Amino acid sequence: MRPINLRKPVVAGQFYPSGSKDLKAMISSFADKSAQKIDVLGCILPHAGYIYSGKVAVCTISGVKIKDTVVLLGPNHTGLGAAFSIMPQGIWQTPFGNLEIDTGLANLFLKKSRYLEVDNLAHLNEHSLEVELPILQYFRDDFKIVPIALMTDDLSILKKVAEELASVIIEHNLSSSVMFVASSDMTHYESQKSAEKKDLLAIQAITALDENKLEIAVKESNISMCGFAPVSVLIKAAKLLGAKKGQLIKYQTSGDATGDFSSVVGYAGITIY
Repeated sequence: MRPINLRKPVVAGQFYPSGSKDLKAMISSFADKSAQKIDVLGCILPHAGYIYSGKVAVCTISGVKIKDTVVLLGPNHTGLGAAFSIMPQGIWQTPFGNLEIDTGLANLFLKKSRYLEVDNLAHLNEHSLEVELPILQYFRDDFKIVPIALMTDDLSILKKVAEELASVIIEHNLSSSVMFVASSDMTHYESQKSAEKKDLLAIQAITALDENKLEIAVKESNISMCGFAPVSVLIKAAKLLGAKKGQLIKYQTSGDATGDFSSVVGYAGITIY
């Protein structure tokens, strides 16, 4: 019998292989087999097709100890649903199997937050969280998720959302079992030279754990990173949870895959701990 809240994959066969064997082989080809795994409070991963951004995402997760629950923070590309959308129960399906939503934690977030709303619509056709799941599953198959989609760039509100999320983690002593993943691509459709220059400014702000500096860089340099909101929430929440530094693990652009450097999209993999 199909679960009431079964979220089926919408970009399998497009952004990544729909067959588990091919998917496993592709992820394995990107993995950093020598990476030493560390505990992190969160990480930032790209969400494009795996042929473009998969290596960045996989290399980053290669060095991460995936915790029992992953809170997924992503931009809302579709414009559907609530501005601060949380899916509090159900199953997300991928070619590697099903992932259960951590309903207990989701409900704690809802109880604490003035902004989050129960909403499935924002998640039905949104790819920014889906594409991270098979990569996480490749390294660990028994974690739970809390999917959150954000549709605002108002930093003052994003900070408040981060404070709400972090307060739940602190009050319930969950820092050892919960981690955050913020989904974001970087500069879109500019030359390699331009993308690298702009993205460096954003990366420097992120690794300095400075969401205010990130906002300034994005606005002043017109950086078209689509995940400013989830990244800002991650930075603020992680600092409240004791984060001391961010580290760039890998940066590439789509040009590294296609050979066309005239119009690229940038991808950064960053850990925060």
